[in-house]
Amino acid sequence: MLRHRLFLSTFGFLLPLGWAWTINSTPLNAQGIEFGPTGQSATTSKPKSQAVRPLKPAGTAAAQPASRQVPGPGTPNPLAAKYATSGLPPKPNPANCKNAVGFDTWLAAFRKEAAANGISPRTISLALDGRTLDGGVIARDRKQGFFAQSFTDFAAKLATNNRVTNGRSQIKRNAETFARAGKEYGVPASVITGFWALESDFGAGMGKLPIMNSLTTLAYDCRRGEMFRQELMAALEIIDRGDMTPDTMIGSWAGEIGQTQFLPTRYLAHAIDYDGDGDINLFANATDIIGSTANYMTHLGWRRDEPWLEEVVVTSELPWDKAELATKLPRSQWAAWGVTKADGSALPNDSMPASLLLPMGRYGPAFLAYENFNVYLQWNQSLSYAITAAWLATRIDGAPVMQKPKRQIPVLAQDEAKELQRQLKRRGFDVGEVDGKIGASTRAAVKAMQVKLGLPADSYPTPELLTALRGES
Repeated sequence: MLRHRLFLSTFGFLLPLGWAWTINSTPLNAQGIEFGPTGQSATTSKPKSQAVRPLKPAGTAAAQPASRQVPGPGTPNPLAAKYATSGLPPKPNPANCKNAVGFDTWLAAFRKEAAANGISPRTISLALDGRTLDGGVIARDRKQGFFAQSFTDFAAKLATNNRVTNGRSQIKRNAETFARAGKEYGVPASVITGFWALESDFGAGMGKLPIMNSLTTLAYDCRRGEMFRQELMAALEIIDRGDMTPDTMIGSWAGEIGQTQFLPTRYLAHAIDYDGDGDINLFANATDIIGSTANYMTHLGWRRDEPWLEEVVVTSELPWDKAELATKLPRSQWAAWGVTKADGSALPNDSMPASLLLPMGRYGPAFLAYENFNVYLQWNQSLSYAITAAWLATRIDGAPVMQKPKRQIPVLAQDEAKELQRQLKRRGFDVGEVDGKIGASTRAAVKAMQVKLGLPADSYPTPELLTALRGES
């Protein structure tokens, strides 16, 4: 029986809620909310001094309120209910959208809104006085080209041997904290460390931009304004609470905080003082970073003692149309169809539900994705990122390197991908924005056309399919 070795790629697969390279808020509509790495190379260096947050320096910004309390493990946090920090973000507007009012007019209105929400005049002044629109942040939000590449290229650049080695070192260095987090939250050390590695290389790549400037720009911009207005308001609340100052809020272009890159709403709702020193420090305190990350993942639905992702081998006789995240079948069924573990051994013959993912088609990588994989997809809505992070965690746990396909897999160039989307759109399919990113909605349309044309319905866009569509035009 002929077998093709496949691995779960993170590039847009058919997802139940319509995730593309990015995930959508409505079924099968492509959208972009891709946070996380911005192309930093893996590194073994220690966090740079300028990336470490000064802890409430005397005489600057918001002083700690006398009644200030920070949540610790197991402490009820009313902000967890105030901010919606699970599920999908609002669907963004098209990249060519236009703002209805000028930045200064909008900012004046937002200041009034912040005051009505209880933010102190002092914080509003400290955080928003002199803010200007940052065109560079808007350009990055529009592009995010790092995600627009094949899964194998993406994973090779991010899930490096250095990150595997450094992740294992971090687990040894913080063994006591990881053991505690595993006991209290049920999240494995490798899973936390995989995110930690990809998000900042353990603090070396947190970003060097003023977070308040990024958030103010993104909150004004028409593309994701609805989402980032909430993040900007949460950032003001962080400052008002006395956790940080505008000057010490330094991070990524997307306004994320700390070594595992929490958006402000996530920080307020789920960051905890895990070492009990009275301060939450996600910039430089490994204990707080580990505990807060585990706390957030539990909120997203992490299931204790269950797997998240597993590389597998499939047979050429597999019913390809079953290979999608929306289809969850017992492992016994996948085993009956000839799917095995990557080393050729048998899958457990049990009822645990799993989805088979073939993000680069039947000749590319293949993985079984379990219920815990949904946590990855909530963490970062790029499927490429989610699978890479999940696979990196298995590598840190000792899984072997990803097996290479036995044949070259064609990848559409971006212009070809745009043409494919236009061809599908012309036939009545909703492919979202014609942007050259083959997301879930495009893959669903690809699958439908493969069925119509009598091709193997593995949802992977090929030059062969594009040629066939050109012939029908």
